[in-house]
Parts: sequence; structure tokens; C-alpha cells
Amino acid sequence: MAFTLRQLQYFVAVAELGSVTRAAHSLSISQSSVTESIRELESDLGVELFERHSRGLSITHNGHQFLRHATKILATVSDARNSFQTERSQSTGTLNIGVTSLVAGYVLSDLLARYRRACPDVEVTAIEDNGSYLEHLLIGGELDVAVMVISNLRDRMALQAEILETSPYRLWLPLGHPLVSAEIISVQDIAREPLIMLTIDEIEENTGKLLTALGARPHVAFRTRSVEAVRSLVATGAGIALLPDLVYRPWSLEGDRIESRDVSGSLPVVQVGIVWRKGSSLPQAARDFVGIAETLRSGRQR
Repeated sequence: MAFTLRQLQYFVAVAELGSVTRAAHSLSISQSSVTESIRELESDLGVELFERHSRGLSITHNGHQFLRHATKILATVSDARNSFQTERSQSTGTLNIGVTSLVAGYVLSDLLARYRRACPDVEVTAIEDNGSYLEHLLIGGELDVAVMVISNLRDRMALQAEILETSPYRLWLPLGHPLVSAEIISVQDIAREPLIMLTIDEIEENTGKLLTALGARPHVAFRTRSVEAVRSLVATGAGIALLPDLVYRPWSLEGDRIESRDVSGSLPVVQVGIVWRKGSSLPQAARDFVGIAETLRSGRQR
């Protein structure tokens, strides 16, 4: 029996949310429906997509590989459906986009690929920089839109923001770390461990404030602007990391496993959104970009 689009949707939801319960809630269906769908998909493919354990599920290496294909299939189907449901004007001209480092490879790539398919005649230019500088360029009219972390958006009076994705902080651990099997992980547990700190998009500032506010003093072992470096350092046991789930992947470039766990207490979330100057008359190319971003967000929420 060939797998269905619905099975792919359920699989992607579980893989992205890390839990059958969360996926079922997001899809507004029963947990048993999600579980049965995943089992049928695994049977059809002949591989295990998830490892089952007392804490829930974790995606396997095969599952991680299949996730890329499933995401592309669903994106292609969505594009095909939208091509008949909506009549897009054939935009021309230019589109100037800003993007922050954290989201450049995790949100913009898919969004930009969809936009290029829908508006092939638009010349797109993009600049990567920190959030405050992108806000300056947006207000000055040098950028049409920006895809960025908006949790700490500074000038909300001058800028309009639309949330694309909300990502909670989670703890990254090497395989075999004692905290992997802990029933509850507290902030105090983290304070005793060497911390690998990501220094882009205010992550270091937010993580430091979070730990300090909860009574823990972070022990930073290594600072880096590279998410891949964080993955490699965590996977080889150099330390742990507290990062938005948005950038979590279960394997380092060297093929070593990285575990992800919830931390007890009230942790902040990172909001990724699309931003433009409030009150400005966006060109058609930019309006189409915002529309495609909203479609992508709706697809993730289904």
C-alpha cells in the first residue's frame, strides 16, 4: 500500500513537534489516529522513523532523511493546489529582503523557493544582518520586508510584524548524558553543566537573562556564531546547549546523535516573523511575498 498525503502530514507534524500529543493537538485529531498513521507509514516504507521510549519519540536517522522528502512533497502539493485556487498577478521588478542569521537557513530557504516558483520574473536580493540593523533598513525604506526573530522587535510603533513560527527553548544533550534519562530537568541541573552558547540573534543575551532570572549562573564553556559548531560540540560531549527548537536537528555533521529535552519551568519562546514598515505601500512583489509567507504559516498550523 502506497503512503498517503495525510500520513506525510501526520509524520511531519510529529517530527517537527517532537510528540504525538503535540501533533494531535496541532492537527485537531486523536492521538490514536496519529499513532496508527505513523505505524502504517513505517510498515509501508519498511523502516523505523521514530524510536519509542518512556519519554515519547525521537526521530531516527532514516526518519530524518525521510523528513526532507516528505516536506518537499507536501510543499509541491501545496504549490499545485494554490496555482488553481488563487490567481497571482505575474509580479515583476525587484524585492529586497532582510534576514537574521538564526532564520536564514531554517525559514527563508523554503519560503524563498516557493516565492521564486510563484514569481519567477522578480529579481530578489537579500541581506543578512542583526535585527536592529534590519529594522533600521526597513524604516529607511531600503528593505521591502525582513524575515527575522521578532520576539525582541524594538520599534513596534514603526513596524508591522506577522508571526510565521513560534519555537520554544529546549535542552540539547549528547547521547549517553545522565540528563537524557532524567524524568525532570531543572534549570539548576543546567547550571552545573558547561554551556555551549550561540551568539546570534540575541540568543546569548536571552539565555543569560533566563538563567540569571531563574537563579542560575551560566557556566559558558564555548561561544560561537555557528549552529553547526554547537551541534558538533554538544554531540562530542563538550557541553550542553539551550536553544530554540527551530534549529534542532538530531545529528551533527559528523553523524553523532544529539538528544533534545524539555526543561521544567517557564521558558521563553522565539517568534520568527515577517516584518515591513507600518503604513508603507508595499509593491506587488512584496505583497506576494507576504501572502506566500502567510500560506506557509497556515500549512504548518494544519
